[in-house]
Amino acid sequence: MKKQWILLAAVIFGAGLVLATSQVLAAGQEGSWTGVITDTHCGYKANHTAACVNTCVMDKGAKYALANPESGKVYILLPQDKAAPLANEKVKVTGTLEGDTIQVKTIDKVGK
Repeated sequence: MKKQWILLAAVIFGAGLVLATSQVLAAGQEGSWTGVITDTHCGYKANHTAACVNTCVMDKGAKYALANPESGKVYILLPQDKAAPLANEKVKVTGTLEGDTIQVKTIDKVGK
């Protein structure tokens, strides 16, 4: 009987831990990311231009995004208007990552 109580307590503890972890993950990950402002149509290209990024967003339905050339990851940036003036610039973005989207708090241009 004592083993059953211990097992029940372990299961309840484990379920609580899983629930708490899923709530933290659902809330998003706060942090900062460095990369280049690009678009979701082209992704990261070393020879990209600001004009190309803006054309893809305006004419092809793409979204402004942050691309990390080292990892190859591309994150959609929201709100879009914060990224628009920095097309094809190297930046540091702070905010909350939820899936493949960063809810932007700040975007600051960094050195080349």
